[in-house]
Amino acid sequence: MPSRKFADGEVVRGRWPGSSLYYEVEILSHDSNSQLYNVKYKDGTELELKESDIKPLTSFRQRKSGSTSSSPSRRRGSRSRSRSRSPGRPPKGSRRSASASYQADLKEARKEARKDMLEVKLTPLVLKPFGNSINRYNGEPERIERNDIPHKNTQEKFHLSQDSSYVPTQYSLRVRREEITLKEVDSKEEQVVTKRPALLRTSEVTATQSKDLEFGGVPGVFLIMLGLPAFLFLLLLMCKQKEPSLLNFPPPLPALGDLWETRVFGAYLLWFFLQALFHLLPIGKVVEGTPLTDGRRLKYRINGFYAFILTSALVGACFFWNVELYYVYRHFLQFALAAIVFAVGLSVYLYARALKAPRDELSPASSGNAIYDFFIGRELNPRIGTFDLKYFCELRPGLIGWVVINLVMLLAEMKEQNRAVPSLAMILVNSFQLLYVVDALWNEEALLTTMDIIHDGFGFMLAFGDLVWVPFIYSFQAFYLVSHPNELSWPMASLIIALKLCGFVIFRCANSQKNAFRKNPTDPRLAHLKTIHTSTGKNLLVSGWWGFVRHPNYLGDLIMALAWSLPCGFNHILPYFYVIYFTILLVHREARDEHHCRKKYGLAWEKYCQRVPYRIFPYIY
Repeated sequence: MPSRKFADGEVVRGRWPGSSLYYEVEILSHDSNSQLYNVKYKDGTELELKESDIKPLTSFRQRKSGSTSSSPSRRRGSRSRSRSRSPGRPPKGSRRSASASYQADLKEARKEARKDMLEVKLTPLVLKPFGNSINRYNGEPERIERNDIPHKNTQEKFHLSQDSSYVPTQYSLRVRREEITLKEVDSKEEQVVTKRPALLRTSEVTATQSKDLEFGGVPGVFLIMLGLPAFLFLLLLMCKQKEPSLLNFPPPLPALGDLWETRVFGAYLLWFFLQALFHLLPIGKVVEGTPLTDGRRLKYRINGFYAFILTSALVGACFFWNVELYYVYRHFLQFALAAIVFAVGLSVYLYARALKAPRDELSPASSGNAIYDFFIGRELNPRIGTFDLKYFCELRPGLIGWVVINLVMLLAEMKEQNRAVPSLAMILVNSFQLLYVVDALWNEEALLTTMDIIHDGFGFMLAFGDLVWVPFIYSFQAFYLVSHPNELSWPMASLIIALKLCGFVIFRCANSQKNAFRKNPTDPRLAHLKTIHTSTGKNLLVSGWWGFVRHPNYLGDLIMALAWSLPCGFNHILPYFYVIYFTILLVHREARDEHHCRKKYGLAWEKYCQRVPYRIFPYIY
């Protein structure tokens, strides 16, 4: 049975029979036999239309200025009159020149066009937008941009009338003479508009975007940028204490000169550029990302797993050549500072280059405020040639570096505690997190549909998170066990392993189901899944893992995070910082997802929330 494109209750544009004009209608029902939609116009008229005569609201773009329809208030009590015999014009002897007359007409047309009205309208109707009017941007909700240049695929452009009391007495589907005249004037006006400085358009767009700032707005992101590096060092210093407690807070602070070593910074640069070299190797398949605003799809080389294998071989060579990896543990704070300095420098570079980036290459999350954009990222996909900086940093230096740091901590535990073999707790932490990283690199292509890639720009938030927070905080359990050993019994270890496997199964199965559905929704293996159709043309899963809770992958992630911390015992809350932080992170991300999806899917999202009421945890709304 052929699939339908529009859902019941959806508000779209339907073509009026016998004309090329489209009006706002509501889908009432669909006949699967005749393939006709029963629609209702705003005046109560019900008709049956073919699917080809219906278009989504997103096919029609609104303009700030320029309209070929005359103002309702001007038409209300008078018929259209010839411009050449306007009563307000002076006699022939005192008429202005043709140029002055044209400028006056153009000025009058612009004044009329500032009123929002329907460019092509069914006269007796007062059209009001429905609640599920959707805009899209690169797979995520798009902020409404005021752009005077019509979209290349737009067939009819609509502007809603401000005069809601205007209800004429007759139907008229003909284009008025004054509308034709204004269309000629409007085309000249659009030529003028296209020559406006780009700075004007940018200021209009950023003014719209600044209404919806996340993370507490400018003050919030400013405090985050100042507080995160200090908080990172505070955690690491407390973890190195033999007896970390609030009574010993704050921990002794080292001199700033002791935290900086040029040799360590050079080693960090070597690591970063070595991973960049592995990324540039012509191995692995090349795939396309999600569509951008101009319809382009960027290409990405998927070779993260190969980079991990090469890194593992390099680490093995270090063992063979007796390279002292324990050096990383002894200079762990210095490496953390080197990573912070590099992340800040990279953020400055990213913001500076984004100032010259074209408007259509900027992130939908950017606002126009320098501080906020420095944090959230101004440019969506900064590239040097074909080298995508954001995509590279998401998985390579930090994620693979996390595994190497864990290995270093295992060796440090053996040396610090005079062990012949690592402790069972350290083995579990290393094994659990190694599985997590290998899984992420093996399923690298799934990264291309995440919010980090398709919505957030590349600025301090992702640079610091990828290059500093991931390797130095996610390895926190292993770092803790070096100074605070915990003897784990096998029965307890078995329970922790079972918990980890449970979380991993939920995480992997949910993500695999989601990725398979995104790639091919018509896959016969997914035919048993139930969906809700949306006005964007996409479907929302309401069965399988995604009918259990709205974010089953987050649930699996949190279960695994708990399993990483349990081997450290219960002597201190420090090793459980990751679980606490990760819970806050995912709850906040879920709220962001909820906000974007509500804007993107409208009425369909309301139905989805009714079908799947639980967000992350079952039975918790």
